[in-house]
Amino acid sequence: MAEITDSFLETYAESDALDLAELVKRGEVSPAELVEAAITMIERLNPALNAVIHRLYEMARASAETVERSTPFAGVPFLLKELGSSWTGAPNTNSCSFLRDVVADFDTEVVRRMKAAGLVLVGKSNAPENGWSISTEPKLYGATKNPWKHGITPGGSSGGAAAAIASRMVPIAEASDGAGSIRIPASCCGIVGLKPSRGRVSLAPFGDYWYGGAYFLCCSRTVRDTAAYLDAVAGALPGDPYTPPVPNGSWLSLSSRAPKKLRVGFTVTPPNIDPEVKATVLATVAALEHLGHDVEEHDMPLDANAVWKTYTNMTCVQTAATFGYHETVIGRPVTPSDVEPVTWAIIERGRATSGIRHISDVETIRQIGRDIVGNLAPYDLFITPTLTQLPRPLGYYDMSEPDIDRYNAKWTDAVFAFPFNISGQPAISLPLGWSAGGVPIGVQLVGRYGDEATVLAVSTQLEREMPWKDRRPKVSG
Repeated sequence: MAEITDSFLETYAESDALDLAELVKRGEVSPAELVEAAITMIERLNPALNAVIHRLYEMARASAETVERSTPFAGVPFLLKELGSSWTGAPNTNSCSFLRDVVADFDTEVVRRMKAAGLVLVGKSNAPENGWSISTEPKLYGATKNPWKHGITPGGSSGGAAAAIASRMVPIAEASDGAGSIRIPASCCGIVGLKPSRGRVSLAPFGDYWYGGAYFLCCSRTVRDTAAYLDAVAGALPGDPYTPPVPNGSWLSLSSRAPKKLRVGFTVTPPNIDPEVKATVLATVAALEHLGHDVEEHDMPLDANAVWKTYTNMTCVQTAATFGYHETVIGRPVTPSDVEPVTWAIIERGRATSGIRHISDVETIRQIGRDIVGNLAPYDLFITPTLTQLPRPLGYYDMSEPDIDRYNAKWTDAVFAFPFNISGQPAISLPLGWSAGGVPIGVQLVGRYGDEATVLAVSTQLEREMPWKDRRPKVSG
């Protein structure tokens, strides 16, 4: 094995996942060397960031020896989020004390596809308890820090993944999204985060999460890595509840094609939008006009507070049911001392909701989803801020709050994120601006249902027009 020199670590830090895989395919480096580079970077950077909460180094070293070098991500070091997905032999705690001793004894379908793509698991990334925060500060593992600025959130719930990618520990990592949890940390940490179309990635062996409101994919530093990862893990299984249309050609190839002239809508309407966020959206709009697209302002009508309350009520029921399943795994009932206060409030609300009320909430959410898609039907793309404010201080989203309604009232910054969990449309956050203080600002591009190809192609255009590749955070390799 070659020595892991500072020069090699810099190559590792500056390369995206596909570049690293290409080095392996050409025989210039081995998967084992990439694993050792990732381990070195994690050991250097993680003490300051707390992004990786389970180090699975021996598992990674063993896997590196068996990597098939023809795979798309041959030997690329990777982090799995500590929420939902199951990788045999890895902890599976959902960042929850009730599950602190659980170790996965099976692979979910998406993990099977990750392995087939050549990704090597080096650890698991931090997440808030059960994903119920747009920051990453679980009581069980402690807060993840933002590598760009001390004291601010890296976002959530995929905040550990985003901080690890931005700081160059790994080039790509799993992320998931029930109300913005891929896109929000991507915005806070200055990376790429795509929430795919509903049903694009199978949830097998599970049937559904939140009636199609929860999605699994990744965060990365480049559009092409995200497109290639989508190629690797996408695809419905027979019997899956949602089956979006499939394009002719790979998403990686489609992402590099210049799109036709598009009709693009955008909004910067909320009265509380930060001026620097608004300016970044308007700069993106100007870039799209420069690229030849037709752009017009359009404000999507939505009673966000009412919709968010209904969506929360619906997800509380499924969360309570999930804890019912966890009780069979642990062998005893969950108690308030096993979970954070807001989680207990969620469980109690879910248990107290009648079946009739729940079905009414689901029906309301279905109708709202149809309304969102219908309202945006004239547009090939819709542009919004990812967050209406710059990343909040750590502690702002406090899961020790026992009142779920007071807790949810602080989520107003994500007013443009959760509607597209409801509508099922693909939505990506791109790091297209930085504040005067050097904090990343994400812009969201929303596509038609099933049309990740257009979202990715325009993202590639913006990556060239408004490049972010050379940006490095204060805490980085």
